[in-house]
Amino acid sequence: MIFDFYGTLVRMVEPLPPSHRSLFLRRGLADAAARWGDQWAAGPRDGEEHTAHSHSEQAYHAWELDRLRRRALACGVPEASAGELAGDLDRATKELRLALFTDVPAALSGLRERGLAVAVCSNWFWDLDRAIDGVGLSGLVDTAVTSARAGARKPHPLIYRTVLARCGLRPEQALFVGDMWEADVAGPLACGMRAAHLWRPDRAVEGVAPPLPDGAVRIASLGALSSLL
Repeated sequence: MIFDFYGTLVRMVEPLPPSHRSLFLRRGLADAAARWGDQWAAGPRDGEEHTAHSHSEQAYHAWELDRLRRRALACGVPEASAGELAGDLDRATKELRLALFTDVPAALSGLRERGLAVAVCSNWFWDLDRAIDGVGLSGLVDTAVTSARAGARKPHPLIYRTVLARCGLRPEQALFVGDMWEADVAGPLACGMRAAHLWRPDRAVEGVAPPLPDGAVRIASLGALSSLL
């Protein structure tokens, strides 16, 4: 059983990290802040392959900072301020206070009791293991694969192949569970896995749920997984 992390197992809770806009405004960079836009758009694109930068934590972090610095320059931030601002933006993006959804402990414990391996596969920073430990899940997760270390973000096939290899599973033996359509449903299906689309009543994702293709089901909570098995 393979799970997405954010939006599936954990959610963000207060206190929230500082907005990227506030970091620009502290430096009097209102015009650059307006050009910057959505703070979450600063990272790699979904589906992006970046193996050249994922060979070590130091190399990956340097790439993260360089991306932020170059985008800040493109938004009009002076060269003298861009490096320091990139560091602040990087820290703000990662200062997330996380909490488990209430259905997670029982669902994962039930899977482990049935002898099933539990994996996490997430578009996340380098320290996914630390994030899992921080919310108290390390004893319920057998392996974790983050895009930062795998070298590609969902729905790139490389990250799915990596987590399947870590679990010792063929694609048809795995069920991928997550809340995002392309990353957690369409991508796994294209790699030969089955998929469970988690569509919580209090979901953060807006809009209408897409029609289910063959090989996929839709669940409203992780408690429904036991009936699927």
